[in-house]
Amino acid sequence: MSQMLLLDKRTQSLIEDYVPQGDILEGIVCFFSVFADYTRVKILSALAISELCVTDLSRLLEINQTTLSHQLHFLKSAGMVKCCRQGKIVFYSLVDDTVNDILLKGVEFLGC
Repeated sequence: MSQMLLLDKRTQSLIEDYVPQGDILEGIVCFFSVFADYTRVKILSALAISELCVTDLSRLLEINQTTLSHQLHFLKSAGMVKCCRQGKIVFYSLVDDTVNDILLKGVEFLGC
């Protein structure tokens, strides 16, 4: 026996069209999983203020350089940070303000 939906066809259609599926759903889940790690959120927050090198990030955030480098590689692969080499030093920054906007929305949502 099939169940009948109590909502109208228009609402049903809107929901079916709006709820992400397939590659879009996977992309959204991957994007937001970046924010599910303390270290990554700290790194992104610091980079929202200024472009920084690994040494400065490590000292400021009190994260060992190996862990920091691993997380920066992850964030770069996720398309959230970019790097720029100046001589022997590599500086990291956010790709754009979108990441910071999302962090700020999270803070706003939590009422902080």
